[in-house]
Amino acid sequence: MPRETDVLILGGGSAGCILAARLSEDPSRNVTLIEAGSEATDPDIAKPDMWPFIQGREFDWDFETTPQPGTAGRSHRWARGKVLGGSSNLHAMFHVRGHKEDFARWAELTGDDRWSFDGLLPHFKATESWSSGEDELHGGSGPMPIMLPTDQTHPLVSAYIKGWEELGMPRLHDHCGEELIGTAPNALMIRDGKRVSVADAWLTEDVLARPNLTIVKNGLVHRLVLDGSRVAAAEVERSGEIERYSGDHVVLSLGAIGSPLTLMRSGIGDPEILKAAGVECVLERREIGKNLHDHLLGAGNIYRAKQHVGPSKLQISESLSYQAEDPAQTTGRPDIVVGCVCAPSASEMLTAPELGEGFTLLFGVTNPTSRGELYITGPNVSDPPVINPNYLETERDRDLFRVAVKRARMVGQSEAMSEWVAEEVQPTPADLESDAALDAFVANAVITHHHPVATCRMGADAEAIVDANLSMRGLDNLSIVDSSVIPEITAGPIHAVVMAIAESYAASYEA
Repeated sequence: MPRETDVLILGGGSAGCILAARLSEDPSRNVTLIEAGSEATDPDIAKPDMWPFIQGREFDWDFETTPQPGTAGRSHRWARGKVLGGSSNLHAMFHVRGHKEDFARWAELTGDDRWSFDGLLPHFKATESWSSGEDELHGGSGPMPIMLPTDQTHPLVSAYIKGWEELGMPRLHDHCGEELIGTAPNALMIRDGKRVSVADAWLTEDVLARPNLTIVKNGLVHRLVLDGSRVAAAEVERSGEIERYSGDHVVLSLGAIGSPLTLMRSGIGDPEILKAAGVECVLERREIGKNLHDHLLGAGNIYRAKQHVGPSKLQISESLSYQAEDPAQTTGRPDIVVGCVCAPSASEMLTAPELGEGFTLLFGVTNPTSRGELYITGPNVSDPPVINPNYLETERDRDLFRVAVKRARMVGQSEAMSEWVAEEVQPTPADLESDAALDAFVANAVITHHHPVATCRMGADAEAIVDANLSMRGLDNLSIVDSSVIPEITAGPIHAVVMAIAESYAASYEA
């Protein structure tokens, strides 16, 4: 017999941890959370400046894309957290919501204003506790500490910010206000010099002590078992044995990769794809796994420093500047982003100075238009998925990357940064000779920003996987709450949005 509960949450990542904490606030509701990993025990996770170096460890799913024609035939490693708190243990700790027009588009696509900026604002605020204090746009008493750096900013980054001001870019308080175009220090999920994961923030001792909350660790979700239009159970592997868990309501929170792959292994998806993988189709949903997209960053516009670049007191990547394609535009939705890294960050295809001897300006496109897909190749979790984000497929994305490179070089050549710049290492003069040469440089320079979305997109149309309430079409008792439901990527890192999605769902949950 399956182990029974009122609410069964599959996936203990950022969304799943929030749901477990919030939905178990009602003592009459039994909640079970299943996570493939366990607690975070690696001490390097808590060290903010270690985030680039902890990928690929045992708490990382460490997925890999197919070779990408748009990135010089390279495959890209996609780090995803296999640990309570999920990828909040791996990412760069940025807290950026996105632009209001991003969410206006969500409201349009879903037909529901709950996904507009104003609709989401209370839920953003409910997750946050800003070091700069609470106001009409920022939360002050939520579980997640948001540190806005003051005197910790690296002097190189201070020069970078000043360089943008010289060039006429707005200086913002932070990236979570009414406007996003402009430059500010990165707001970070850090407290007392340590990373704070979602598990740290929401799964506190008091929450873990609730008798109505059960957390099942080291539980690998294989598939859902359907009974007509309901999810009857989830098959979960623990210590080599398959166990079954059932819930009156089931919430899938396995992320933009895990959620669609689990549905496909359960016989839900495109019949042709399932047949090729040896899985019988029990519910046709052709859009599952489609619409995949992600942010790329060019790593990058690399410099040899005129003076020693000392260590960051924060997490190496300290400031972002969001900008429009037209440099004279200082309001509205941005098109590109440039970031300053206090270290010589480079893709595997480029050369860079040694640590302390250089630095990098990252550059990217905020709302890419290229779309890919992912799908299973077999019926088992061990069968490697095909992940094809189709990077830089569209001319629009390639055009904007050229703009982003040029904008990064512009601030690199500013008067404010002259005290730091000894030599531009990348791109080389040959890379700048033509658009084709610049495109080739970008193809070699870009790396993932680790923001996959949209593989179970929400929408008002019949093909959308979930509706505006995040209920899955075709199944009566299944919701999906994670980055896979994002219909179109936001301009910034997606973690703040994932937390707000989970909070919005929890706030409106009805048994």
